[in-house]
Amino acid sequence: MNAENNAFRRKLERGAELRAVRSWGGNAEEDAELEAADAEDREKRRKVDDAARVEYLIRDAMNQGKFDNLKYAGKPIPGLGEHYDPDWWVKGLIQREQLSGIGPPAILLRIEDAELDAKLDQQYTEKQVRDILEDFNKRVVEARRQLQGGPPVITKLRDVDAELERWRERRTAASPPEPEPEEPVKRTWWQRLWNGSG
Repeated sequence: MNAENNAFRRKLERGAELRAVRSWGGNAEEDAELEAADAEDREKRRKVDDAARVEYLIRDAMNQGKFDNLKYAGKPIPGLGEHYDPDWWVKGLIQREQLSGIGPPAILLRIEDAELDAKLDQQYTEKQVRDILEDFNKRVVEARRQLQGGPPVITKLRDVDAELERWRERRTAASPPEPEPEEPVKRTWWQRLWNGSG
């Protein structure tokens, strides 16, 4: 860096000498050297000015508190260090905007697969559950056959009979036990007389 500054300083001094000679009248070679030194000087000042301006703007913003309370201040940046996923932006958009029904079939099926048990628990009959599972499996097979590109379909098919059994188990576990019938309370003779019932 020092050698670079010394060389630049020598060129500036040479430019000053050439300017002095120019005022007395110089030749074309000296004028070309002078112009080259001036151009280099302007370029160096421009670079230094940009760097100084950027440094000033950053310090000024820090003093004004514009970098305080940033979204990920003091926290790890999400997705950093994970393997590269070419569809990261689609997944992020769907999650951030809470979009449903749009996107590559592979991603939509993964989301639906994660929420399928809750959807099945809302159904009242085995036929409804069976229809939902068969439709889901049909869409998984269709998505695996598509050749339009996009992320691979890794969603597994659901075994309809096994899922029906799990659905039955969840329903019986969730339903409250039937209350035992209460024994009629015997009322005293004056309670019966007072209420008018016999």
